[in-house]
Amino acid sequence: MRRPGVLAVVIAVVCALVTGCGPDLSGTKVRIAAGLNGGVYDKLAEALADAWAAQLDTTRPEIQETHGSPDNIDRVRAGKADVAFVAADVAAAKSAGLAALARVHDDYLHVIVRADSPIKSFAQLRGRKVAIGSPDSGVEFLSKQLLTASGLTGAIDRRNLGIDEALPALKDRQIDAVIWSGGVPTPSITEAVQTFGVRLLDITDLADALRASSPVYRTATIPVTAYNLSEPVTTLVLPNFLVVPTSMRDDVAEALVRGLFDARDQLVKAAGAALSIDVHPAIETSPLPLHPGALRYFRSLKD
Repeated sequence: MRRPGVLAVVIAVVCALVTGCGPDLSGTKVRIAAGLNGGVYDKLAEALADAWAAQLDTTRPEIQETHGSPDNIDRVRAGKADVAFVAADVAAAKSAGLAALARVHDDYLHVIVRADSPIKSFAQLRGRKVAIGSPDSGVEFLSKQLLTASGLTGAIDRRNLGIDEALPALKDRQIDAVIWSGGVPTPSITEAVQTFGVRLLDITDLADALRASSPVYRTATIPVTAYNLSEPVTTLVLPNFLVVPTSMRDDVAEALVRGLFDARDQLVKAAGAALSIDVHPAIETSPLPLHPGALRYFRSLKD
C-alpha cells in the first residue's frame, strides 16, 4: 500500500507539470477600490478586472468608483473591498491589517501656476487660492503634508478641486495654483501648457522636511522635455501599491500577483503609467509588508 505522504508528493509534482493546474479560484469574488472614473487607478482597474476574470476563470471583479487612496484603504480595512490602488504615503499612515501585492507605478508631485504668475516658490503661495485635490483623495493627503512641511497650514485658501476642475479654474484666474500628483507627462497639464501656459514650482527647499515626515517620499527631476519647461524642476516621487487585507488567502494573493504581471501588456494599453510595472521594483513596498502569497510568487521567479 502506498503511503499517503508519498502519494501527495506525486500528485503535487504532476499538478505542477500540467498546464493550468493550480488552485481552484472559480468562486472567488474580488472587489477593486479604484478611484475616480477615468483616472489612472480606474483605467488600470478596468484592464486588470478583465485580465483576472479570464485568467482565474471567475466572475469579473467589481470596480468601485472612489474618492482616491484614503477612501480605498478605508474600504479594504472595513471589508468593503478586497484590493485597492493606494499611494504609498497613505498606506504608510494606515498600515494596520494591510499587506501589499506589489508596487505598481510612481506618481510625481506637480505644483502648477500660470506662466505669467509672479509666484516663484512654494512659500509664495501664502494667502493664495490653491487647489489641493478632491476631498478624501491621495492628492489632498499629499497636499496637507506639503502645507505642514512648508508651515503654510491655515495660511492658504484651500480649494478641494481635482485636476479636471482645477486647471480650468487656473486658466480663468479663479485660483492661483494647483497641487497634483500623477504621471509625467500628465495629459491635461500638457494641454494647459499649450493652451494658456503654466509653470511648475521647484520644491527643493521642502524635500528634507517631507522625507523626514515619511520614508516613502523620494526626490526626482521633471525634465524640461516633459512640459517644454525652461529648466528642470525638482519634485517628489511617490510609489503606488496594490493593497489587500492580511487575511487574504495566500493562494488568492499569489494568483492575483501572477495575473498582474501576465496582464502587463493589457495594462499598458489602458494607461501609460503601467509601463513602470516590473517585477524588480514591485517588491519594494516598504513600509507595507508583501503579502505571503505575493512573496511566494516573487520567490518562484528565482527557481
